[in-house]
Amino acid sequence: MDLKCPFCSYPDSKVVDSRPAEEGASIRRRRECLSCQKRFTTYETMESLPLVVIKKDGSRQAFDKRKVLNGMLRACEKRPVSLAVLEQKADEIEQMLQNSLEREIPSVAIGEQVMEKLREVDEVAYVRFASVYRQFKDINTFMVELNKLLGEK
Repeated sequence: MDLKCPFCSYPDSKVVDSRPAEEGASIRRRRECLSCQKRFTTYETMESLPLVVIKKDGSRQAFDKRKVLNGMLRACEKRPVSLAVLEQKADEIEQMLQNSLEREIPSVAIGEQVMEKLREVDEVAYVRFASVYRQFKDINTFMVELNKLLGEK
């Protein structure tokens, strides 16, 4: 990879040191210009393809992990679940979507993933999210979901 030196614009440099950055999401490289010997830092990140969410009404929008996290935060309000755990679950959902070969994902599939992750973390948060997401019409549909949850124990 040829990068121009930010000081003298010479096209060649050598890598002096490499280490993971941002918890392994990128690589930090210290480089030295082969002409002026000044050092500079570059960051290398893996290119990720954009994910498109197909909403229930058929419209499309770019995937936004913050929306997933915000939905999980609302479901976990006043529950003993740390932000770090929810961020990790949101990262897992995003990684799963990136690893799938699909570039367009129905919002329903994302909602199901959120419910699965919330179920692992906090059952009350799971039921809260499910009640909004699945739009329980009455107490009977709510009880069916609760009984499924209780039946698995």
